[in-house]
Amino acid sequence: MLQENIRNIAIIAHVDHGKTTLVDQMLRASGAFREGQQVQERVLDSNDQERERGITILAKNISITYQGIKINVIDTPGHADFGGEVERVLKMADGALLLVDAAEGPMPQTRFVLRHAIACGLHIMVVVNKIDRDGANPEHAMEASLDLMMDLGATDEQIEFAMEHVVYASAVNGFARLEADGAHEGDMLPLLDMIVDAIPAPDVEPNGSLAMQCVTVDHSSYVGRIGIGRVFSGTIHSGERILVVKNDGSRAMAQVKQLFTFDYLGRKECDEVAAGDIAAVVGVDGTDIGDVYADPDDPVELDPIHIDPPTLSIVFEASTSPLVGRDGDIVGGRQLKERLMTEAENNVTMRIEELPDKTGIEVAGRGILHLSVLMEQMRREGFEFQVGRPRVLFKKGPGGVRLEPVEQAVVECPNEYSGKVIETFGNVGGAMVSMETGETQTHLEFNIPTRGIMGLKTRILNVTHGEGVFYHTFLEYGPFAGDIGGRKNGAMISMSTEKAVAYALGTLQERGALFVAPGDECYEGMLVGERPRPDDMVVNVARTKQLGNQRSSTADIAVQLTPPRTFTLEEALEYIMDDELVEITPKNIRMRKRILNETDRRKWAVRHGLVKK
Repeated sequence: MLQENIRNIAIIAHVDHGKTTLVDQMLRASGAFREGQQVQERVLDSNDQERERGITILAKNISITYQGIKINVIDTPGHADFGGEVERVLKMADGALLLVDAAEGPMPQTRFVLRHAIACGLHIMVVVNKIDRDGANPEHAMEASLDLMMDLGATDEQIEFAMEHVVYASAVNGFARLEADGAHEGDMLPLLDMIVDAIPAPDVEPNGSLAMQCVTVDHSSYVGRIGIGRVFSGTIHSGERILVVKNDGSRAMAQVKQLFTFDYLGRKECDEVAAGDIAAVVGVDGTDIGDVYADPDDPVELDPIHIDPPTLSIVFEASTSPLVGRDGDIVGGRQLKERLMTEAENNVTMRIEELPDKTGIEVAGRGILHLSVLMEQMRREGFEFQVGRPRVLFKKGPGGVRLEPVEQAVVECPNEYSGKVIETFGNVGGAMVSMETGETQTHLEFNIPTRGIMGLKTRILNVTHGEGVFYHTFLEYGPFAGDIGGRKNGAMISMSTEKAVAYALGTLQERGALFVAPGDECYEGMLVGERPRPDDMVVNVARTKQLGNQRSSTADIAVQLTPPRTFTLEEALEYIMDDELVEITPKNIRMRKRILNETDRRKWAVRHGLVKK
């Protein structure tokens, strides 16, 4: 039975192709905001980091009412590190809006999200966005989207549906139309009309036995975990007893304490939610991804949801820096453990466990960005802590073969730099799988172990003089690729805990690149620069000029310093080696040796056979 008054759609796109902005305009067109109401741009990106980074980190649900029909819109992350969100939330949808930039066409991470949508059998409608930007070629973007669907194994029906249902839009200017050419004006109603007319209504049985599957877990400090998912069959009622069937087949009884449905940007408490709609359920203790809420007398079985396993892990430790407590309020190991265990409750896409020796907490996720978002959130909350080098998670294959995560990496660069890019990938275990050369740009695709990705973006930008575009997504687990070279350059390490002085830095910059500026707080064992040679060098950043009673004609010439090299959190994590740490505070990101004292480092190296006595 078709629920004609409901449509469930997901919006999928590459990062920064205007997905969240499009949702803003759909909300406006459907009357979600009062006339003259001031609303922030990208209203769905409520997280501070989402707004600053311009990416969607968490999948979000909203609903729009148009022509008496409720349209549930699922805004999905476009970045591969948040793929755990994408894979699950697509199960709630019957159709998808594939959003592509009219100038750029489908990009590497469009492929990542679209592959999941095709595998789920969704009806895919193409929205060519930014048709009014310079260099826009809407027809070419549409053709490239169809070619990509074919490459990803879309059925004839899916491709035919996409060819017949295309909308050309400028989300930032709030208009959509059915032709590629025309005036840059209008409204978003053609898009809403096509959603209502073309995306199929949910084909469900509202009077059947209850079956709802939890695909997202929200958390409230007042009511605990909240299970969000689609009702596939029957009707769920507030206050009723339900059977909870876990992914592993175990069963437990629970009572629905509160029931919500989505209403524009918020949630509305209700007494019942019928099949085809999306609901939020309060009252199931410890609910998890994949849980099925069923009728105890006639339980319906649904396929379990499998989340791709984490590929990287990082150990969080309480800070042992000499400067600990200068920036943050929360520095203790107990508070760090409590915060991460709370995260384990709320964030099912990460695996968070205390190390057996109690020295730290291991946090495993899908990539550097996935993990750094948590670190950034914690430093904003006032935490100071330190983390080690990201470690790739291996697993055993058939016959005990060691397998490691392999990424698909894509680089687009000017033709003259393609050789350098290929050479750079070759040095870190990358294997080229395709190369397309255009008039000015070359499109390269590689398969590369995740270990080789760390720090690679900086090297690609260097060899392409900042003109290369680099993306990567998890592909599969493959055979262990052997040793891959790490950082080739040695570090300059501070020998004392003092502020950096311009005179000392002026001398040191002749021997390498600096990470600190005059007046920066430094401490013994802290990385203050990089030298062109492989070995580390201990330096004095606080050395001052010896004063004598003779005057020099050049005595008063100011030291000319090159601006120091600065690191984002992700760059610092990719830069450090096994014997180094990243110190994270609310105001600073510093890199340091794990053992701060030079003599102790030498003793440790001798003890482990790294150097001769």
